[in-house]
Amino acid sequence: YLKISKVALAFAIIHSKPAGRSSREYTEHLAKAVSQQEGGWRSKVEALEAEVLRLRQELLLNKISPRFCLEKDAPAETLLDQGCAKPARSSSQLEDSGCDVSHDDSFDSLGIASDFHQPEPSGSTSKPWLERVLPFSLCSTSKEESLAAAVQFLQHLLEVRKLAEEGVLQADFTELEKDSSTICNSLAQLLDGLTVFYTSPTFPASSFLIEAVSLLSRLITDPKLSHHVLKKCFKKLEAFQKNLIQLILRNNSVNRFQALHAVSQTLMVLGRNKILRNSLISLLLSDIHQFAEQLLQAHQVQAMYDITQYENIFPLCMILEQLLQNETEENNLSSSGYDGEAKTPFLHNLDQTILYLSDEFPLFSLYLWRVSVLLSSAQLQ
Repeated sequence: YLKISKVALAFAIIHSKPAGRSSREYTEHLAKAVSQQEGGWRSKVEALEAEVLRLRQELLLNKISPRFCLEKDAPAETLLDQGCAKPARSSSQLEDSGCDVSHDDSFDSLGIASDFHQPEPSGSTSKPWLERVLPFSLCSTSKEESLAAAVQFLQHLLEVRKLAEEGVLQADFTELEKDSSTICNSLAQLLDGLTVFYTSPTFPASSFLIEAVSLLSRLITDPKLSHHVLKKCFKKLEAFQKNLIQLILRNNSVNRFQALHAVSQTLMVLGRNKILRNSLISLLLSDIHQFAEQLLQAHQVQAMYDITQYENIFPLCMILEQLLQNETEENNLSSSGYDGEAKTPFLHNLDQTILYLSDEFPLFSLYLWRVSVLLSSAQLQ
């Protein structure tokens, strides 16, 4: 049947082709027209899927707390002023080569290093929540459009959680168990949008991006919502961690250091959650061990190695060391979930590896030794 259909299509094209054009040219023209039409339908389908998800988000919020409703009549000028304000520290210094890291505030425009640790003003609860929500439809760029619906929904979810805890609203969070796909899809949108930004970042970062990363931090550390998020979306979060690690390792642009710092800080944000921290440490141990093996092999045969990847490995080493220190301070490193599969290969013959690499790669060898000390001390405990 398929062969007959192809022959029939070929005859139809040959008989209908215009004069002065070969069958091949006419076929290519028809194929191009069909592909363009297919692209249009695909964009329509994506738009409809986004609209369906938005309606499901509204329905879920209404089920959790019927009294919580979205205020849609706020003046556009007020929203625009509140949502599109740029961070105070944004400056032209972020447009340079990115190699000057002497000024610590050069990365603070992303809001990661400082904003996450600042508590909300005590009077913020009295201000209507919906006046504090960023007007994404008014000030988002093309990169941020994919984040907008997810961030709004998750912001509202966190606010319902906060108001319910304060006794202002009654909320039933068992609805998250009944409709877990909505929160999973919303979180996937958030993570995919952040990945798009980190793949080709722009500086200074917008307040929208700062809010998205801050939202992720609050979501995975919230004592009630983090349980639902990790229970349903752990694999997506773990895949996001893997993507960020690969973005660090594979970035070979000249002006990459600001971007690497931003991605590193987001990985540290994920590490604030105990379960995600264990997963992240396992990934880092595995990738750093693999790189050490490759570097040792290249050193032994005097072969060339990727100098860019060597430079990029240090942010991962610093992240790993900080996470291990956090675990050690909590006195629970020896009982962590990464003890076996990732820890044992990393420590195997590590002293010999450090010995061989210490002369030519002293800084990397030092990081390997510091990580091994943290792992070994926890094992002794």
